[in-house]
Amino acid sequence: MPARFWPGREYPLGSFYDGFGVNFALFSENAERVELCLFDNPDDRSERERVLLPERTAHVFHGYVPALRPGQLYGYRVHGPYDPPRGLRFNPHKLLCDPYAQAVANEVDWRAPMFPYKLGHPDQDLAMCEEDNAWGAPKAVVVDNVFDWENDKHPRTPWRDTVIYELHVKGFTIRHPDVPPELRGTYAALASEPVITYLKKLGVTAVELLPVHEMVDDQVLVDRGLRNYWGYNTLSYFAPAGRYASMGRRGEQVAEFKRMVKTLHAAGIEVILDVVYNHTAEGNHLGPMLCYEGIDNPTYYRLVAGNPRYYMDYTGTGNSLNMRHPQTLKLVMDSLRYWVTEMHVDGFRFDLASTLARELHDVDRLSAFFDIIHQDPTLSRVKLIAEPWDVGEGGYQVGNFPVLWTEWNGRYRDAVRRYWKGDAALTAELGYRLTGSSDLYEGGGRRPTASINFVTAHDGFTLRDLVSYDHKHNAANGEENRDGADNNDSWNHGVEGETDDPAVRELRDRQMRNFFTTLMISQGVPMICGGDELARTQGGNNNAYCQDNEVSWHDWDVDERQRSMLEFVRRLSAFRHEQPVLRRKKFFSGGYIRGSEMKDIVWFRPDGQEMSAEDWQNPHGRALQMFLNGDAIPSTDTHGEPIVGDTLLVLCNAHHEPLPFVLPAIEWGERWEVVIDTRAAASPEIGVPARAGEPYVLEPRSMAVLRLCRKQEPGAKSAI
Repeated sequence: MPARFWPGREYPLGSFYDGFGVNFALFSENAERVELCLFDNPDDRSERERVLLPERTAHVFHGYVPALRPGQLYGYRVHGPYDPPRGLRFNPHKLLCDPYAQAVANEVDWRAPMFPYKLGHPDQDLAMCEEDNAWGAPKAVVVDNVFDWENDKHPRTPWRDTVIYELHVKGFTIRHPDVPPELRGTYAALASEPVITYLKKLGVTAVELLPVHEMVDDQVLVDRGLRNYWGYNTLSYFAPAGRYASMGRRGEQVAEFKRMVKTLHAAGIEVILDVVYNHTAEGNHLGPMLCYEGIDNPTYYRLVAGNPRYYMDYTGTGNSLNMRHPQTLKLVMDSLRYWVTEMHVDGFRFDLASTLARELHDVDRLSAFFDIIHQDPTLSRVKLIAEPWDVGEGGYQVGNFPVLWTEWNGRYRDAVRRYWKGDAALTAELGYRLTGSSDLYEGGGRRPTASINFVTAHDGFTLRDLVSYDHKHNAANGEENRDGADNNDSWNHGVEGETDDPAVRELRDRQMRNFFTTLMISQGVPMICGGDELARTQGGNNNAYCQDNEVSWHDWDVDERQRSMLEFVRRLSAFRHEQPVLRRKKFFSGGYIRGSEMKDIVWFRPDGQEMSAEDWQNPHGRALQMFLNGDAIPSTDTHGEPIVGDTLLVLCNAHHEPLPFVLPAIEWGERWEVVIDTRAAASPEIGVPARAGEPYVLEPRSMAVLRLCRKQEPGAKSAI
């Protein structure tokens, strides 16, 4: 052992710089020994120095190197049996990235022998490869975590006031004309003044970033000239992806990410990370060896019971993390806490979250993962969003996650799409979705804000493509258009794809306005898919996961049609923020309000009569009125004073013909003011009074929102 190499300690895991040197600690329950390898450059053919970690405590190999400094590149070689039939895959010829690496210096070079077995051998993964891959392997970086956060504070925006904007760090900024060219596509760009101004004008309170954990571009994509653009292919759960850094990859990406968070917080915008703890970039038994597989395969991965050569796959990506093992559970929890305490993020959206709940095979809402988060004093206070499904049996779990959790509400998306497409027998379903999905969340002790409402997301058609295409157009992905979902709920007005026909374009724009208006007037938390407010198109590609190019990037050179859509969405968002009745803390009861003869919510037919049970079950029903009582908001402001807002009336017509809606007469108001009408981007009806008891005609497939004008006291100034 070199004289300058000390035993060190087993905690914390990873590399830790204390101002005098670096401690290294790596967990492996089944390894025989671990070598630390130090490098000067990412593409060095061999390490500058290789030494055994001298101590082992509670399955943690550890050692301390005095005088080593931040910026040092390193990796591990882990020794043990290469015995795939037993689930053991140790191969010291492969340099491995630290699972706790806080920065990674380089991408995988697939020209190097990255697979632990001999490619083309008849025994496949059973024949160990003895070629060294150090020159092409990703290398961890020692990081100095000192950073001046000054007076940074989490905005802690209440869920009911939250508007989420889902975006890709690079795609959102790479073509922005007001961002300096050298910053475009980076964390620094997202923190730039033009971008923040845009988000604020849109009414966004939180950005949800597609994965920014260090990721890997699959070899099959690289061979096609593509990349894993979305980033759902994680290598390191602690390292911000170096590909989005403007300053460098030897730790500079960490400071740049922190500056981005600090700047967004100063603008009142929260940062939510889309995280992928369900699988890693190593794939199945024929995948590459990058990290976890070679460090301790049975610890980190769910293996097939009775045949551990193979992996359980609940994700469709080849492997699933083993959330039943304490160390894997610790890895995930350490990662989450790190991003909150060290990187100051405000919450997480968990990709394929049902996978994390699989204790044995079935999804268990009381699994150890949820139990630990529930009692954790740090994580229980941040925003937690589940994508409540995976690809395994019983994986669709919308409505079944515990308290503290919100969910991407797939039933909201499906119901709203089908309703505006014109499908019948959706009135009752739509009623639940507009009012916070009490059928899904109330029984479990949650509130309307448990529902993350969305119509589109990164995965699928953009909103413009949803109303323009009946079929996916994914040929550019190189999979002969077999990838991506086959079904969708689009209605393209008889013309497939883009068109110059002004009538068809206006009908499509109306549908987009319908979707946005529905989203913004629904109880729950609205999520905008980045670019939809600008009518962004991907040319019909509904699975652009590998398109790191103009297909996915936001185009800021917009026409008048797109600017009109943007202004419409801005007005909608501002209206939502102004109206407490659209942001209730509790579900509607349908009961009468104290001191009033009106209920907190009333549903009317187009003829102005209150809906009956039979009306809700009408298989031909495609129209309704929703009355929202502004005097019935069970909420208070920061001073404890009751919140009283406007009383609103929402009219929905999914028929292919115009319909007259008789406006209900309310005891404390006799006129309604039109606030929103989706028949046009700037409808002439806006601001025009409409008298109770008289018809208001809605165009085919359109909706309107009206505000009650209260009867005035003598001498009071008119509100219209």
